[in-house]
Amino acid sequence: MNVKFCLQEQLSWNAKVESEDEYTQMILLTWVRYDQYIQQTMQISAMWNHQIDFNLIYTILQSVRGEIDQTIEYLSIFETWKLKPNNIKKYERKEKEFIERRCCNHNINLFSIFFAEKGFIERTSIEFAASYTVNDGTPFVEKDKDNR
Repeated sequence: MNVKFCLQEQLSWNAKVESEDEYTQMILLTWVRYDQYIQQTMQISAMWNHQIDFNLIYTILQSVRGEIDQTIEYLSIFETWKLKPNNIKKYERKEKEFIERRCCNHNINLFSIFFAEKGFIERTSIEFAASYTVNDGTPFVEKDKDNR
């Protein structure tokens, strides 16, 4: 029964009418899990006064499978870690490698170095960043910052 529920949730979609006129209707279909991550991202962003990159929050949520408390904990530790000038320099030395792998979100790249350094992931920081930014994609764009 649990397996069925989990599978059913994984295959569920939300439908939202985006626009319509008398002849056509445009419906946006989004995966239920995706919508959940988006809502959680917005909640966590509000808790941090919208000072954290949406895509970073979203990436952490994905990596911890939607665990909000764990996401907040990682963000707190990361923000403290990031304040040390030494850690920013670590990223600056590897920045070109990230960009060459099409990992263009500097916040996620820096976070992936932190995650790898702390032993939270089994792959390299570049593999982690590539997986979440290139393979999975990041849902937020620059204009989303204005819609907070």
